[in-house]
Amino acid sequence: QVQLVESGGGLVQAGGSLRLSCAASGRTASIYVMGWFRQAPGKEREFVARISWSTPNIVYYSDSVKGRFTISRDNARNTVSLQMNSLKPEDTAVYYCAAAVFDVGADYRRYRDYAYWGQGTQVTVSS
Repeated sequence: QVQLVESGGGLVQAGGSLRLSCAASGRTASIYVMGWFRQAPGKEREFVARISWSTPNIVYYSDSVKGRFTISRDNARNTVSLQMNSLKPEDTAVYYCAAAVFDVGADYRRYRDYAYWGQGTQVTVSS
């Protein structure tokens, strides 16, 4: 089992920045990919970004956040971070950290490819 705990959410004005962190514990050696998803009220959970847990450092972003958000990892501390800049009101959502084990058929941009989830942290961007 892998346990995930997010932190860093909050309220920010449009154009501002926030940094989310996710601390992993438990069987972290089984992690293959770490991802961030978000879910706004009345909407489906959507992919935001993902990063490989080991080298090489492979990252992917959704088109909606590309160029504004940066995902990074610190394996020594078992953490993944999401630096969010130039925030927009449409970025308002609950943000979830997720961990996936290796699966040859996984896309890692689908929430069902992730076995472990954090409790979520609220990000609110005011206009």
